[in-house]
Amino acid sequence: MDVFVIPIGRERYELYCEAPPETVPAAAAAGGMIGRVKQRVSDLLQKAEDVHRNGPREPADGWFARLNGRMLAWVAERVAEQRLLWNLRSRTSATLVHPDDLTYDQARTLLERIFQRDLERHRRWLWIDGFWFIVTFVALGPLFILIPGVANLPALYFGFRTVGHWFSARGAKHGLTSVHWAGRASSPLTVLRQAVTLPLAARDMQVHAVASQLQLEHLPKFYERVSIAV
Repeated sequence: MDVFVIPIGRERYELYCEAPPETVPAAAAAGGMIGRVKQRVSDLLQKAEDVHRNGPREPADGWFARLNGRMLAWVAERVAEQRLLWNLRSRTSATLVHPDDLTYDQARTLLERIFQRDLERHRRWLWIDGFWFIVTFVALGPLFILIPGVANLPALYFGFRTVGHWFSARGAKHGLTSVHWAGRASSPLTVLRQAVTLPLAARDMQVHAVASQLQLEHLPKFYERVSIAV
């Protein structure tokens, strides 16, 4: 598994990977509330992965169908954002690909700082979203039972967020303590350091050229998202 150190400014970096899609394991054998929630989240993730790979489907009729479609698009974006941490949970080794104007030790320090930040953030939100999942599941569950074919979207939303933060926290912790890291310098990544200072059209061309060199299909979309957030 390759993890790329992406410069999004002179002194700012984000981590990126294009590992295979990660989903929640099927929960058919699990019982009770937790089993039902895991199965619901698993189904939601499978649909979101389809949206991520193939794009959104044609707009559906009805307000509930449109709301469900927007939710799937949102979930697909969140899955893409957290794919690195989710995939790290099962890895024993990985390669840190960094700009060639950084040493491996400098890149490793950046990685550890980012993972520690992510670990603290996801642990905090795990408790917050877990609380709201319980509230919406208990308070709204009986109502949705009376409406056949309609999912409890509020509980599903907070259930997904809770599971997602749990996976991300585990991935960050595993990356910090258990993954064996190797390093590889990359000159195309160094080129990206200046991209953020370019006019929009030139920056887009440069990012696409680097993505093509490194065979990273979704890098331009990732770079656009994180550079806007700077």
